[in-house]
Amino acid sequence: MADQDPQLTPGTLQAILLERTANARRCGTLELLPSTTEVIEQDGVPFQVRVLETSGTEELDKAARSHPDPFLHDADLLLAPLSATHIALINKSSAVEHHLLIATRSFEDQRCQLTQKDCEALLIGLTEIDALCFYNAGHEAGANQPHKQLHLLPLDATITPLPIEPLLRFAQTDRMIVPRLPFRHAYAAMDHDWTNPEKDSGASLHASYRKVLHAAGLSVDATSGSHGLTAPYNLLMTRKWMLVVPRAHACFQNILVDALGFVGMFLVKDRQQLATLRRFGPMSALQHVTGHALS
Repeated sequence: MADQDPQLTPGTLQAILLERTANARRCGTLELLPSTTEVIEQDGVPFQVRVLETSGTEELDKAARSHPDPFLHDADLLLAPLSATHIALINKSSAVEHHLLIATRSFEDQRCQLTQKDCEALLIGLTEIDALCFYNAGHEAGANQPHKQLHLLPLDATITPLPIEPLLRFAQTDRMIVPRLPFRHAYAAMDHDWTNPEKDSGASLHASYRKVLHAAGLSVDATSGSHGLTAPYNLLMTRKWMLVVPRAHACFQNILVDALGFVGMFLVKDRQQLATLRRFGPMSALQHVTGHALS
């Protein structure tokens, strides 16, 4: 895709997402991973656990084996070029409707720190759609392919309210922590003016991201535009807040945990994995994958 491709017309991404998703479903290009949802409560959090049906498990395993690159998606899953460096496209392997990706046009490693260009593209996405953004930085953080991409899930009735949000009311913004989250993390409130997208640039978001990364105990490159690698972590962000969680392990009891676990959303392959989560508790699983002892 050439850098001179026309970029997104402001205010159109959500409509394009709805139209392309419906069309891809009709054409058979896109099929949601079939699942049912269970709730497991621990530490005051009503964790949402999606349990894949057999066909969904087969599709997920196939995707994991093939390590799909964003550029290998079917052309009709492309939504729009966001900038000279990033595109938006529909996520083909998801159990949630309207799940989109923001991917770099040229290859960048998924373990890299976000750059200002990444943040500029993310700002476009979040300005267009009120969404949960998440980033799995590396295999140990739940990434299943090496090409850098951020995920956006629209904050609609499907996933809101986010299960973790009752705990965020206790955030201590001066200390950049949420005391009731029992694992290492860093938290910050967002002060971006979403009604005036021209007021702030990707530079301010990138500076906030680097500050939270540092507060979480992760290395931050000296140059703000660096593509340097860092230790594995998950980034979660909405229009209201940002959360970074360092990672130690990809899985708990063979259950893959990506960034969504830290907002209270799990995906399990079968009822056996569901029973494992019920036995130990989802919060205990999060403690394990962040390197903390099970409570």
